[in-house]
Amino acid sequence: MSQTYIIKGATSVNEGELSNDTILIRNGRIEQIGNDIETPAGAIEINGEGLHLFPGVIDDQVHFREPGLMHKGEIYTEAKAAVAGGTTSYMEMPNTIPNAINNEELEKKYTRAAHCSLANYSFFMGGTNHNLEEVLKIDYTQVCGLKLFMGSSTGDMLVDDPKALEGFFAKVPALIATHCEWDPLVKENQKRYVEEYGEDLPAYFHPIIRNEEVCYRSSSFAVKLAQQFNTRLHVLHISTAKELSLFSNTLPLSQKRITAEACIHHLWFSDEDYATKGNFIKWNPSVKTAYDRAKIREAVLNDTIDVVATDHAPHTLAEKSEPYLKAPSGGSLVQHSLIALLELYHQGQLTLTHIAKKMSHDVAIAFRLKERGFIREGYKADLVLVNLNQAHTVTKENCLYKCGWSPFEGYTFKSAVVKTFVNGHLVYNNGQFDESQFGERLTFEALT
Repeated sequence: MSQTYIIKGATSVNEGELSNDTILIRNGRIEQIGNDIETPAGAIEINGEGLHLFPGVIDDQVHFREPGLMHKGEIYTEAKAAVAGGTTSYMEMPNTIPNAINNEELEKKYTRAAHCSLANYSFFMGGTNHNLEEVLKIDYTQVCGLKLFMGSSTGDMLVDDPKALEGFFAKVPALIATHCEWDPLVKENQKRYVEEYGEDLPAYFHPIIRNEEVCYRSSSFAVKLAQQFNTRLHVLHISTAKELSLFSNTLPLSQKRITAEACIHHLWFSDEDYATKGNFIKWNPSVKTAYDRAKIREAVLNDTIDVVATDHAPHTLAEKSEPYLKAPSGGSLVQHSLIALLELYHQGQLTLTHIAKKMSHDVAIAFRLKERGFIREGYKADLVLVNLNQAHTVTKENCLYKCGWSPFEGYTFKSAVVKTFVNGHLVYNNGQFDESQFGERLTFEALT
């Protein structure tokens, strides 16, 4: 039986409000919220004075690299980094080796996570030009959704056959999450710049090659398909201001059929940072202009963009140190996502309640996630205690990613994650881990 905890004195950040409630955690759930709760016999009392209590972060887009790419990362190492950063649940992508494009390979990942993941987990089914029948066999109350690469990235899962795409959008009874970049234009742009400047291009060509039109042409096509077939579409990692016109904030999130995600790197970096960060901020879609960044931040605040995630995608230092055209795209972020948004709070860019909304509440709503994402009685006790005034500097030594590096290296954040609870289990406590209990498989309401 799990330990009973009672948290007193913390400021809860939940459902648009800050409050000073006592939280009783028992049997893995939030049993009671109130002001006059007596400490039960045997319970561990946690003094939350001066701390803020958030619902655990739910990251709807990570790449933990297992199986097949475990020199970059593993479910165990990356989930450990996640809980250290306040992420209690994640949804992982299918472009591992072998690709998770049938039920057998997908379930292998769930089995592995059950034996090693300190955070709760779900794994996307992957679509290809030829596997619609396999996709339709999946029980999407047990799987977060279908991932379609409508642009090529790490791995070889590009879905570019219009008939295959129409089949997915017309028939899949689940959320379809898309990576949207128009691949023919990427290839055309790269060929042109290589012919003009040679193979040794610097990294600042990345947003020139993978430009605004690359993204908009693909994402607008996905939205058009979703509108045609009334598909539940979720467009991942929006990187341009132009794409924001494709999304709306006029409906409640629970009623939206088309939603969008922003990632930490597109909220934080701009193309000016390629001069110092180079390949270490090379992502697909690319980090673009300061104007794009400002508009994406604005869209997060006004609910045009629905959730914030990481697209955590580790590569080794040696891989990222290759020349620009050879270096893979992706970076390590899941340990630092919450404190990065808290930094934007300190800068006056975001409110605490909006951070909880975009990293927890609205992810749960968008994915129809059961009993998570809020500080509510009866819900799973996925909780994070944060000290907003505990500065710390990111170094290689305190990065928990298997690849051992972060694009935030050298930056001093004003806030720190102090404790993380996963299903009522205190898995992370001031730098120490209790690995006696693993996370759970996430479950979802059926799509209507």
